[in-house]
Amino acid sequence: MRIILASTSPSRKKILEKLAIPFECVPPVCDETPLVGESAQQLVVRLAKLKAQSLVTDYPNSLIIGSDQVGVLDGNIVCKPHTVDNAHKQLRQSSGKAFYFYTGMTVINTKTQQQTTICEPFKVTFRHLTDSEIDAYISKEMPLQCAGSFKCDELGITLFDKLEGDDINSLVGLPLLKLNKIMIEMGCNPLLIQQLS
Repeated sequence: MRIILASTSPSRKKILEKLAIPFECVPPVCDETPLVGESAQQLVVRLAKLKAQSLVTDYPNSLIIGSDQVGVLDGNIVCKPHTVDNAHKQLRQSSGKAFYFYTGMTVINTKTQQQTTICEPFKVTFRHLTDSEIDAYISKEMPLQCAGSFKCDELGITLFDKLEGDDINSLVGLPLLKLNKIMIEMGCNPLLIQQLS
C-alpha cells in the first residue's frame, strides 16, 4: 500500500519521516480560501478533507494523509507575516498571551474507503518579550513564512513560557500520535509496514 502525504510542506514531510516508512509527497488540489463565518476549527477540518480527497482518484490502494493548520490569537486567525515589520508586529501582539493552534487531519484508505478526520488543538503561551528579543529572534530565524512569526520546532522555543497539548508534532503541523493510531486502525501499522504488500 502506498502512503501519500497530500502536502508540499517541508515541516510535515520531516515529521512523517519520524515513522521511518516509505511515503510520497504529492501537492493537493485545494482552494484554501476561508468561508464566511467559518471558525478556525471548521476551516482546518474542511481543508484537511479537501486536500486528502483531491488525490483519491489518482491513488487507488493508498493511504492518503491530508493536513491543515491555523493559528489563532485574540480570537483571530493569524496569517504568515511575509515582512520583517509584520513579523515584529505579530510577536509584539503575542507577547505574554496564549496562542492557539488547530490542526485538521484526514486519513483516507482508498482501498477500503475508510476515512477519519480529527482536529487537534495545541496552546502556546508566550513569555513577555522585549523589542530587542523580538528583533534578535526575527534576525536569527527569519520566520516570514510561518503563521504567527515563529518556528516552534527551532529557536522559537525560546519565546515561550508554556506548551500545552497532547503531541508536540501537532504544533508543527502533523499530529503524529493520532496519525499512528489511525494508521493502525486502518490496517497499516507503521512498525509492521514493511510486511504490507
